[in-house]
Amino acid sequence: MDQHISSSDYFAGLPLISRFADLTDLANYTSLPDGWQIGTADIVGSTRHIAEGRYKMVNMVGAAVISSQINAGGGHAFPYVFGGDGASFAVPPEFSETSRAVLGVMRRWAEEEFGLELRAAQFPIGEIREAGLDVVVSRYQASTGVDYAMFGGGGLSWAEARMKEGMNAIPLADPGAQPDLTGLSCRWNNAPARNGTILSVVIQPCPETAPGDFAAVTRQIVAVVETLSRGGHPLPLGGPGVRWPPPGLALEAHVSRGGRSLLRRKAELLVGNLIAWFFFKTGVKAGEFDPVHYADMVTNNADFRKFDDGLKMTLDCDAATVERLRQILEAAEGRGILRFGLFEQDEAMTTCFVPSVVRDDHIHLVDGASGGYARAAEQIKSTIS
Repeated sequence: MDQHISSSDYFAGLPLISRFADLTDLANYTSLPDGWQIGTADIVGSTRHIAEGRYKMVNMVGAAVISSQINAGGGHAFPYVFGGDGASFAVPPEFSETSRAVLGVMRRWAEEEFGLELRAAQFPIGEIREAGLDVVVSRYQASTGVDYAMFGGGGLSWAEARMKEGMNAIPLADPGAQPDLTGLSCRWNNAPARNGTILSVVIQPCPETAPGDFAAVTRQIVAVVETLSRGGHPLPLGGPGVRWPPPGLALEAHVSRGGRSLLRRKAELLVGNLIAWFFFKTGVKAGEFDPVHYADMVTNNADFRKFDDGLKMTLDCDAATVERLRQILEAAEGRGILRFGLFEQDEAMTTCFVPSVVRDDHIHLVDGASGGYARAAEQIKSTIS
């Protein structure tokens, strides 16, 4: 594991890792610089909201935590990870107050726009290290267009647990506060399973597990997953497809209206999405926008597997591989190395952050369409309780 790098350009300066299997090796991770802050947020009662059929909303608000921070940061690269019903990230000292304010705005917005309670907190890296843990980061190149942060060291999980205990809570912003969510959308169709099931995988090390022991099991899991077609990628080549009107129209209207009339914003989106539907269906280029290339990059850029102190994956999986993964995980659980949850569903869903349709740096966050990571994580909570 590398030593600390004391620079605000820390994340942009990390080497790109192109093989996902290499992320099981902690030697490919670097500690956060001193002075950085960990921000984390999730939706209270997400299990109940999912049971009531509101998971797409829960997912969208979780993704909004990331997009609001990206927009507030003015394009400065920083590490973040999407967890389905929330997100975590790290920011340098000079951005910490802005980041904190944005979390407060997000809390107010989630409450007023959707009736959701979003909790949020911020922790100095020094506080995490005083607890005997660390936050180490690697940079995974998902495609030529984007890269995603991977986390280890135990500090992210510690911060999330302390947040749920009420520590370092971010207060609500003033009523009516609106985050900048420019570029956040959910216009793609869900992607049906092609090989049997969309499997949501959540694996967490037990508190006393040696990092090497957990890494050995994750290497075994990743090796099995890589035997799947395209490594279990849940989105088809050429993107998950579009239809008109798009399935997430009402939700996107809420996200993008910025205090304006909801009805007017729906009308604007209907027109805009009809134009987009035409280009995607015909493949006709519009200036610099190439719909065929863009759709290909949606799949290439998909964030469907990640390390965040544990391992999360959304996989298009056959029954035999599901069983093989379960056997490996049950054996490791029996040895006290980890806890895990596996949740099967019929489709994967995609939530997008698109700074520009003519660049390749658009972000596509993938989860299971029927509860995904949140449902898999709930299995772990049930086991612990």
